[in-house]
Amino acid sequence: MTEENAFEWPITIYIEDTDTGGIVYHANYLKFFERGRTELFRSFGVSLQDMLEQGFSFVVRHLEIDYLKGARLDDQLKVRTWPLKVRKASIEFCQILVNNEGQCLCKATVQVACVDPRSMKPIVIPEHILSEIA
Repeated sequence: MTEENAFEWPITIYIEDTDTGGIVYHANYLKFFERGRTELFRSFGVSLQDMLEQGFSFVVRHLEIDYLKGARLDDQLKVRTWPLKVRKASIEFCQILVNNEGQCLCKATVQVACVDPRSMKPIVIPEHILSEIA
């Protein structure tokens, strides 16, 4: 998976996402990116509940974010998600939030680590996830 065939998830900006001026509050971009990653895994046939039942989970280990242009109330946007680096126990994703004109409003690089949810210690990413990401 590359930027050209990135996974896309639609986002509508509701009043609850904005400040009093109708501009998206900065922390909500993280929620939008989380939804994009969650739905990417779901597109592989694996929900977050499935992961927990199978004894693994992903946690954010590192995050870099650039806010380029504010999203506004009622905007119809897309979160685009694709892997940059896949390692034995972690995946680094690039995620962008784009408007209908294709303008990038926000960009993040997010590294997630695969962990055992009981011990919170790193574990090897299950093969069925690696094969889908590749």
